[in-house]
Amino acid sequence: MSLFDKLKNEAAGVARRTTGSIARQASSAATGIVGNAAGKSWRVAFEDIPVTVNQLCALPEAILAEPHYAAALLVPALCLWPVDPGAAQEMINYLKGPQPLSPREIQFINERLRGKEYLPSSYFEGATPENGYEPTRPYTITVSTTPISFDEAGYAKLYLKSGGADSPRPVQLRQKPSSGEWFLWEQMLLSDIRQPATADPWA
Repeated sequence: MSLFDKLKNEAAGVARRTTGSIARQASSAATGIVGNAAGKSWRVAFEDIPVTVNQLCALPEAILAEPHYAAALLVPALCLWPVDPGAAQEMINYLKGPQPLSPREIQFINERLRGKEYLPSSYFEGATPENGYEPTRPYTITVSTTPISFDEAGYAKLYLKSGGADSPRPVQLRQKPSSGEWFLWEQMLLSDIRQPATADPWA
């Protein structure tokens, strides 16, 4: 079963679950984080993709104590968007903290993902045009820095690699000084990538 079909099934089943059972399921959803401070990169892995904001908030990364937490959590939220845009929007609003998605940003995401449901999953390891951007499990994202990622005080610009693009793409985070949390400020993950081989007449 593809990741997209799995998310559709999970989202459809949410209505039949109680809030308590959702929280218990989500508590074991993340496999954890492996940090590599010297290499300026982090690998964030998920055993399952959250399909509600409650599931997202139950993940250890949801404390948003590090900028790469919010950057990594954005990917599963975008994967859910074509299946359940309302739930995905709630997740992204959580990641954005004091400043939720604007109508313009919502429209932009809708337009970029229309007919390109595969685009967000391309940021997981193992997802390539040849396999229709079907990632390997656990669903793993690598978040990296550059020498100037932290040059602007209170902001961090981190990079995620897509299996369908030649260069990593940035996500900017902003820190809230009163809490120390890092929130999503701006993302540039939804530019076009190479088509899946099954959809490319020239493949």
